[in-house]
Amino acid sequence: MSAITIYHNPKCGTSRNVLQALRDGGAEPTVIEYLKTPPDRATLEKLIADMGVAVRDVVRAKESLYTELGLDDPTVTDAQLIAAMLEHPILINRPIVVAPKGTMLVRPSERLVAIFP
Repeated sequence: MSAITIYHNPKCGTSRNVLQALRDGGAEPTVIEYLKTPPDRATLEKLIADMGVAVRDVVRAKESLYTELGLDDPTVTDAQLIAAMLEHPILINRPIVVAPKGTMLVRPSERLVAIFP
């Protein structure tokens, strides 16, 4: 298993760019296509905790489901946001990279330098 994992959506340009940057940098990461193999609750909660960000920062607000489900309401709790991401993995923002230097939502792709040389 690689020391680096990327939660990847091959249809996303940013995700493809980050995966290519990892490979160009000499890494062959473990690639998890999270739409096919979504994280379980414990994994998603750990990723968010390891990133040190608010749950809302990991939700893909540009996705139409975000407003359709009323997730744009500021009273929606973290637990409700996590439940929505688990039920609809398309709501998980990407790519999330787990590297020895840290875990990060690498959006925009230039942020990768913070955790990967």
